[in-house]
Amino acid sequence: MTRKEARERAKELVAKMTLEEKCSQLRYNAPAIKRLGIPAYNWWNEGLHGVARSGQATVFPQAIGLAASFDTELLHEVAEVIATEGRAKYNENVKHNDRDIYKGLTFWSPNVNIFRDPRWGRGHETYGEDPYLTGKLGTAFVKGLQGDGAYMKAAACAKHFAVHSGPEALRHEFDARPTEKDLRETYLPAFEMLVKDAGVEAIMGAYNRVDGEPSCGSDKLQSILRGEWGFQGHFVSDCWAIRDFHTGHMVTSTAEESAALAINHGCDLNCGSTYLYVQKACEDGLVSEEKITEAAARLFTTRYLLGLFDETEFDQLSYLEVESGEHLALAEKAAAESFVLLKNNGILPLKKEKFHTIGIIGPNADSRKALIGNYHGTASRYVTVQEGLQDYLGDSVRVLTSVGCDICKDRVEGLASADDRLSEARSVAEHSDVVILCVGLNEELEGEEGDAGNSYASGDKGDLLLPESQRALMEVVAECSKPVIFCLMAGSDIDLSYAREHFDVILVLWYPGGEGGRAAAKVLFGEAAPTGKLPVTFYESLEELPDFEDYTMEGRTYRYMKGKAQYPFGYGLTYGHLELTGAEIQKNGSGADVTVTVHNPGTEPVTEILQIYIRNEKSPYAPLHPALAAFGRITVQPGETLEKRLTLDESAFTIVDEKGQRQTAAGTFEIYAGFSQPDERSVELMGCAPVRLEFQVSRE
Repeated sequence: MTRKEARERAKELVAKMTLEEKCSQLRYNAPAIKRLGIPAYNWWNEGLHGVARSGQATVFPQAIGLAASFDTELLHEVAEVIATEGRAKYNENVKHNDRDIYKGLTFWSPNVNIFRDPRWGRGHETYGEDPYLTGKLGTAFVKGLQGDGAYMKAAACAKHFAVHSGPEALRHEFDARPTEKDLRETYLPAFEMLVKDAGVEAIMGAYNRVDGEPSCGSDKLQSILRGEWGFQGHFVSDCWAIRDFHTGHMVTSTAEESAALAINHGCDLNCGSTYLYVQKACEDGLVSEEKITEAAARLFTTRYLLGLFDETEFDQLSYLEVESGEHLALAEKAAAESFVLLKNNGILPLKKEKFHTIGIIGPNADSRKALIGNYHGTASRYVTVQEGLQDYLGDSVRVLTSVGCDICKDRVEGLASADDRLSEARSVAEHSDVVILCVGLNEELEGEEGDAGNSYASGDKGDLLLPESQRALMEVVAECSKPVIFCLMAGSDIDLSYAREHFDVILVLWYPGGEGGRAAAKVLFGEAAPTGKLPVTFYESLEELPDFEDYTMEGRTYRYMKGKAQYPFGYGLTYGHLELTGAEIQKNGSGADVTVTVHNPGTEPVTEILQIYIRNEKSPYAPLHPALAAFGRITVQPGETLEKRLTLDESAFTIVDEKGQRQTAAGTFEIYAGFSQPDERSVELMGCAPVRLEFQVSRE
């Protein structure tokens, strides 16, 4: 069904409604209109990394882990599975007349905000700090979720529009004021890509204001979204964000005024309760019935595009699709691709036959919470890292275990003395040939305001340090002088200076999903290789960053940072190595093709992430450092020499000036092709530098 056809049917249906009925359909929990044959529909569903909050579903790695894969095909596959399981569950729910929250086909995912500051608790819901990577992965996710059939399989929603990345504690009153350059260069490109390239069906507004206007009631943002970009779908508020107009932002005085402001500025759907006052606002002359009619028509256009009033090809999807063997295998594959190897002194991959006893220590070793991140579904079985190792090793190797410490408190047992598990951890380490130390955070320590348990920071992090209990555990394990594989399970930048100095291996597992432990065991023992790259910068300290409330990009992320990263964006090791033996660039229409020649001198296949970075040498408006402009996964067989071509589109050769105008930049562009950024720290860590090319762009 085309959008034009769906809209005509929607307008025809809405025309039959009374004002009261139209208003009722603008709420997320839209009631039934029996006289018109319209069933109740709850718009609120979540699918960030699996169908969430409605029972059993395949639980994939958290979004930040998926981003570390740098794999658009994987993101597309994951989203297809989410849509399939969502449809299967929807079919069953409709059969049983269950139209509750989290049971519809409108998924409020993906989150394409820019993870500009490592303190932000919700950063692990995003695809990291780079607008290009975020846009490409988000586009793949949206296309996978919505499909390309006669009807949408499910509807995606790009959130939170716009300029939204903390602090969580201030979001209901905060006014983000980016420069026009930063707005257009950093905060908006991913949203634009999802609208123009992916046809995302919905956009969710943010809680905060942008330049004084509430994001869910902004002339400026709507003129960009619907005016410049031509967005045709529906716009939904974040939950209870419209209430913030009169309780937090103080731009209105009453709920009626807030409802009117939102609808008059293009917000069709209210997650919250303020639209209970829409009819009164209309009767008081604050909003016209025409505006209400248009909002309802947009919403029913989406429902028609989903085929909710027709028979579709998806109606027979069986509940047996949920957590099928194929889907679980994809979850395991996604987890393995997400892992980022930051340090390896030669211990990995482990060889089973070399060990009699392996110790696994740490509060996240056997933690389900450390697998799932937030906005998660419910797996029928969670394979923790400890369980994954035990299952993998069987009886061939003795596995000793200790939680070592609480994830953040000073003791595990309430009546015990402080540090009550440190001696056990020491014993395990002393009796082991090698130690796997699993530390980090979970959704209770970094997450969304109201959901996270660290109420003092409303879900954000106060610093980059692991909790004190875990730092003490690290010291105890280090004192035992055993080989240590340090596994970080977290969704953001953590200070790894101690681990870098004292441990043999640093492996970032993120929040790896329900199959995470199974994938971890296979990667540790070489059945699979870690191929992920950091989608965020790991800084040496917060001192080099601007204030959390400062939304200018100066000094932030790999493109504008002034110091040397602890571990840079785009960095990650694997088993084996590839040699770059040549590269060339050729003009391709308004863009260019970069062809890189890669050789595998080893005896095993090697998979790597080829990355292309670009910077205009002379423009005063170019980012401080080269920016990611293309990427792709390559697998090269032993002894093979392979050519890989990546395309730089027209936007790679543009710059954004201080007024926010994007224009083609004439002159010389420096282009780098390799397996990392071209920065000094990446070259030091990788042991090789990307190939440098030059490309001339002339004014026409």
